[in-house]
Amino acid sequence: MFQTILREHAKALGLNLTDPQAARFERYHALLTEANARMNLTRVPDDPAEAIDRNYLDCAAALPGGFPAVKSAVDVGSGAGFPGIPLAILLPDTRFTLIDALGKRVDFLRRVIEDLGLNAEALHLRAEDAARREDLRERFDLATARAVAPMNVLSEYLLPFVKVGGWALALKGPGLDEELSQAQNAIAVLGGRLDRVASLPLPNRDWDHRAAWIEKVAPTPDKYPRRAGLVEKKPL
Repeated sequence: MFQTILREHAKALGLNLTDPQAARFERYHALLTEANARMNLTRVPDDPAEAIDRNYLDCAAALPGGFPAVKSAVDVGSGAGFPGIPLAILLPDTRFTLIDALGKRVDFLRRVIEDLGLNAEALHLRAEDAARREDLRERFDLATARAVAPMNVLSEYLLPFVKVGGWALALKGPGLDEELSQAQNAIAVLGGRLDRVASLPLPNRDWDHRAAWIEKVAPTPDKYPRRAGLVEKKPL
């Protein structure tokens, strides 16, 4: 039943899943449900249709709308794997790096990556520390996050990871316009330029979900990101 609902909803969204992709999503759901009972990773609805829409396809809703071709991507504050795991399932040729500051979440992500055979890795790091590592700083075609922080904070988490010519993708809700108005300085200082805001409708859902696409047009100054805690306390 899970795969049937998944395929129907994905097709309505404009995504045609392969058999291995559908199987990976079902296995991911089982692993997440099992782990969530022990460590409260995220909300996992009992209704399979809501779980599919809210936890999996919501992460993939940006794909049908002109998603750029990317070889490398980083998911910052990945948590239970959103949006990194669903995107890694759907974009097998893209190398994903999932970053989270909590060890138990990273252990879960590593188990999922191994079990599903994904082209990905999970790192136990704070975003502020990770973006200062030479092997991670400005190395990615795409940096993304879902429900992590307001845009003026999130920009400082994401843009230092992105190479010039790449993209930061923020998956947000109805407050995005107001957040962007407060993040104009941060985006510019960090080398970004707001390219567009896209609506991310899911069929048969009235959720007002949106995406901000920020193009990396200049290198991020060396002093950013600032040390842990300061980014949130004193947003740019």
